[in-house]
Amino acid sequence: MKKIASFTINHDTLTKGMYISRIDGDAVTYDIRMKLPNGGDYLDCDGAHTFEHLFATYVRNTEQGENIIYVGPMGCRTGFYFIVRDKVSHSEALELVKGTMKFVLDFEGEIPGSKKEECGNYLAHSLDGAKAIAKDMLPVLEDWSEDKMYY
Repeated sequence: MKKIASFTINHDTLTKGMYISRIDGDAVTYDIRMKLPNGGDYLDCDGAHTFEHLFATYVRNTEQGENIIYVGPMGCRTGFYFIVRDKVSHSEALELVKGTMKFVLDFEGEIPGSKKEECGNYLAHSLDGAKAIAKDMLPVLEDWSEDKMYY
C-alpha cells in the first residue's frame, strides 16, 4: 500500500506549531501540533473534545465560515486537523487558529453542542481542559508565520 503523506513526516523532530499538511485540489489540511509526538504528554480526551466543539463553532461563525471543511482531533492526541478551502490563505488560516485560542481562553457558559441530543459523548467535556490547551498553544502561535508552516 502507498504510505499516506502524514506518515512520511519525521515525528521525532516535529515540534509544536501549525503546519501545512497537504493540499488536495481546493482543500488545504493543516496540522496543528499541540503536543510533541511520542513525548508522553497527550491531549486530555475531555478537554480535546470541548476544544473541538469550541474550535468548530468559532471558525464556522467567522467570515470564513463557509470555507471551513473540517475541524477534528488527531487519533494520537497530539493535535488537531483543520481543513479549509483554498480561498482561505495560509496567513488567514493561522489567524483563525490564533483567534480560536483566544476565543477558548475567554469562553464562559454552556459548551456549544454539548447537550445529550447534540453530542455522541455529551458527558465527556472539560472547559478547563480546553482552556489549558489554548493557554499552552497561544504562545507557540503568537510569533508563528507562514514561513514556519512548512515541515
